[in-house]
Amino acid sequence: MPDHEAAGAIGSPRRRPLWLIVALGVIAVGLLDMALSPKTLTAPMPDTVAMADMTWVEVRSAIERGYTMAIVPTGGIEQNGAHMVLGKHDYIVGRAADRIAKELGHALVTPVVSFVPQGNYDPPSGNLLFPGTLGVPEPVFAQVLEGIARSLKSAGFKTICLVGDHGGNQAAQAAVAAKLTGEWAGQGITVLHVADYYVDEPQIKYLRDRGETPATIGIHAGMIDTSELLAVHPQGVDLARLAHLPSNPEPTGHSGDPTRATAAYGTALLEIRIAAAVRQIRAALPGRKTGARDVGSDRAATRAAPTDSGSGNSIR
Repeated sequence: MPDHEAAGAIGSPRRRPLWLIVALGVIAVGLLDMALSPKTLTAPMPDTVAMADMTWVEVRSAIERGYTMAIVPTGGIEQNGAHMVLGKHDYIVGRAADRIAKELGHALVTPVVSFVPQGNYDPPSGNLLFPGTLGVPEPVFAQVLEGIARSLKSAGFKTICLVGDHGGNQAAQAAVAAKLTGEWAGQGITVLHVADYYVDEPQIKYLRDRGETPATIGIHAGMIDTSELLAVHPQGVDLARLAHLPSNPEPTGHSGDPTRATAAYGTALLEIRIAAAVRQIRAALPGRKTGARDVGSDRAATRAAPTDSGSGNSIR
């Protein structure tokens, strides 16, 4: 090969076909897009329905799998006599909410809302007559519930169920449920006040059928409350303290005869509440009219005002 031809061959690279250049460009763009585009994180369903024990990825993945119902339990930190811990409501409703979610299926549970209406501050009334009770004004409680519901809606939940174990919670739950269900009419979102969970009559009948009386059953921190806590958190009950009360004690904060409470009673009584809640939620879902009052809400709301706590009789 002549020297000038060799030089030309070295200085001029061989041309690639146009189709190959285009193909390589498309591949390069695709690889760059794959490298820079965010990946969608997914996660399997964890062995829990408690949102607090899940990551945000697990919650999103659960919603995508149809877990679009959220149970919002509300409890309360309040006096429960000399024999029960302040967190009675939280322990009971926390266990109940877990069971309700599992009975319904495709439902998750938020943390328990502990700070709820408890009475007046100055002068104190209701359970606030006793040290340890922590209360918030009803409008504040309602705003907390509304914020929780709006958060759940933005995450993709379609049905939000408010389940309260304390009488002071019922009126605000009913009002928030009616407000938001009306506001979100046509969006397929329902906020439900599960009032039937708090109706006492079936539990009272259960105990009356077994020989108990209104005097032994009591109202606040009595047989029902004590039995339920014995069933779900027995370390929170010390009945021996009642046996050592002075003969003429100051108001104790409880009524009835809690010494007759048993864990077996508590299991059966809690089953009554759970079954009532599940029935109401299931009945409300198909063709439920938005903005309608929930069955039992009137009865529960009438029991939301504390009675004379000074005599030991106050709402559950």
